[in-house]
Amino acid sequence: MPNSTAAPLLGQSLSELSDWVEAQGQPAYRGKQLHNWIYDKGARSLGDITVFPKKWREQVCEAAAGGVGFIGRSQIAKRAVANDDTVKYLLKMADGQIVETVGIPTEKRLTVCVSSQVGCPMACDFCATGKGGFTRNLATHEIIDQVLTVQEDFDRRVSHIVFMGMGEPLLNSKNVVAAVRSLNEDVGIGQRNITISTVGLPGYIRRLGELKLQATLAVSLHASNQPLRERLIPSAAQYPIAELFDECRNYVKQTGRRISFEYLLLAELNDWPEHADELAEHLRGFQSHVNLIPYNPIVEVDYKRPDSSRVSGFKRALEDRHIAVSVRYSRGLDVDAACGQLRASELQKLAEA
Repeated sequence: MPNSTAAPLLGQSLSELSDWVEAQGQPAYRGKQLHNWIYDKGARSLGDITVFPKKWREQVCEAAAGGVGFIGRSQIAKRAVANDDTVKYLLKMADGQIVETVGIPTEKRLTVCVSSQVGCPMACDFCATGKGGFTRNLATHEIIDQVLTVQEDFDRRVSHIVFMGMGEPLLNSKNVVAAVRSLNEDVGIGQRNITISTVGLPGYIRRLGELKLQATLAVSLHASNQPLRERLIPSAAQYPIAELFDECRNYVKQTGRRISFEYLLLAELNDWPEHADELAEHLRGFQSHVNLIPYNPIVEVDYKRPDSSRVSGFKRALEDRHIAVSVRYSRGLDVDAACGQLRASELQKLAEA
């Protein structure tokens, strides 16, 4: 395994890669070649880069055990294809930890649902990932690698990225923001096609807004009032819902970007007409959009998915209050790749095997 203290080449900019090749005694123009092979051709080792001198490649590859020239790619430990062609990947990192990534294809798009942490510390009651606890943050190159892996496997350009996999992205803000910038500048994915999801933590949305990214912010709300939100999201106890909405309104002013609110519909728990009324009141005059997500079952809890009439009724109630809303049915349900189904516990078993 490469030295964990050495900076992987994946995640570095063109200028940084040019500086690196010069430090290795090579001409600066090889930095552009290296950038092309890492981000466009998916090189996993400097030995793959055939435009480089063979002798130098052999020397650097020999030194790679010490971290010199370590690109930073993962290995696919397992791959599962759903009936709707969604693909779930279990990716093994250099230290043996495993994370999940999901590739979601349509005729016109290829979306990658990326993880930002190994596990998740938020412990949301409806989410399988949170049941397994938290291990560590993912590094910048480990986030970018997920996108490149899906792109290579599908042999198709990734068009959209959602930070909705394992973990709370804003608790790993430094690496997530660095990955967003690299995915935009090095891989060529527009920031407006990147969505960063969060359950909401005091001050974090404000600090993200100060960066003036053009990525979309998605807030996992899942409840229309404070007591119900605390029941579903334990961390909400430190963040009153009124303060969350105040910070979200300020984010819109900071960035000029509307916010998406994710609302998981749980049968006969948060899907009553009064909940729709409460939610609409919070969002009155707000530059926002609501994504309603019918619950995806997990074995750990007995929440139920509402039937189509309750889903459509909730949607209609919001529309009647002039709230922009749509229903998002998750993909990959049959291989546990849908929202809330990514399991840290089963990944750890695989990592220890």
